[in-house]
Amino acid sequence: MAFEPVRTLADLETLDQADIVEGYLSAERGDPEPGENRGRAYWHGWRNRMIDLGVLPSDEASVALAREFVARPRAPRS
Repeated sequence: MAFEPVRTLADLETLDQADIVEGYLSAERGDPEPGENRGRAYWHGWRNRMIDLGVLPSDEASVALAREFVARPRAPRS
């Protein structure tokens, strides 16, 4: 693993969202893990896509981040 997995929303907010989306959208079954040349945000997106595809198993970090995301306060809809 090239980077430390994201475990909290505070950590997630420090990453470039465009890079996360790029990594997620570019991930395909059979792809090798991106290296440090792509950056942690890209790697995070790639990793999440691979978890969503069932290529990588969910782990403690992904579960903790998902729990925090679901539990976050939301603004009321208008």
